[in-house]
Amino acid sequence: MNKSLLFGSVALLTFAAASSAGAVGFINGGFEDGNANGWTETGGYRGSITNAGLKTATFAAGGGRSSVISSSYVDPNLGSKLGSTVANGNYAYRVENTYNGGYASVLSQQVNGYTDSQIYFAWKAVLEGAHGTNDAATLIITLKDLTSGSTLISREYNAASSGGGVDSRFTYDNASGAFYTANWQIEQLNIDASLSGHDFLLSVLAADCQPTGHYGYAYIDGFGNAPPPVSGVPEPATWAMMILGFGAAGAAMRNNRRRQAALAVA
Repeated sequence: MNKSLLFGSVALLTFAAASSAGAVGFINGGFEDGNANGWTETGGYRGSITNAGLKTATFAAGGGRSSVISSSYVDPNLGSKLGSTVANGNYAYRVENTYNGGYASVLSQQVNGYTDSQIYFAWKAVLEGAHGTNDAATLIITLKDLTSGSTLISREYNAASSGGGVDSRFTYDNASGAFYTANWQIEQLNIDASLSGHDFLLSVLAADCQPTGHYGYAYIDGFGNAPPPVSGVPEPATWAMMILGFGAAGAAMRNNRRRQAALAVA
């Protein structure tokens, strides 16, 4: 056996396994406790608040319209069109309920002394299309540095009827009038090395439209310091084994061709 290949294989698999570990400080990042343990659930009425003024801090209490869901859960508005509602494992979390009313819900978690360079998680959103970018159903992702008091990341996806607030990852469903992501989206939040060890607050907000007649909600899963494995997509360790397998197969084919050439010459 080639000892160099064996050593490289072990090192690569060890690195892949280490990379897939959850970020230090995140509690119940994949919701596999079957509940929202470690997370803060808030929400409230947003009928008087446009998207420009929609902040996670506005909703410091309330909640009750979001839920941890199991892998058997089927989206009530899109059904099989949306596909899986759990990215990996047995549970995920749905931010906000699945019907209109003019409400917003927030899920957040504070992580202290975070030292990794990224935060990853997977999401799917269902945003009923209507209105303009400032009052449509919306999804907002924010990362705040509590140590410095600054907002590092703020990303918004909304269902303006023109499609102006929704990027190309979304599909429009004529039957329901909703924009949605059939595939799980992997969100990557990069943290500058100079901020290592700071305390952070990660929040995901999903809201109905401001005029209250159109729904907006999101499914989230797999918070951690590495891209979450999504059902049907090979995990990092699996990719490592596949790459090694392809390399070994290629080497075997080359050796076989050399032997055949040598026999032909003889």
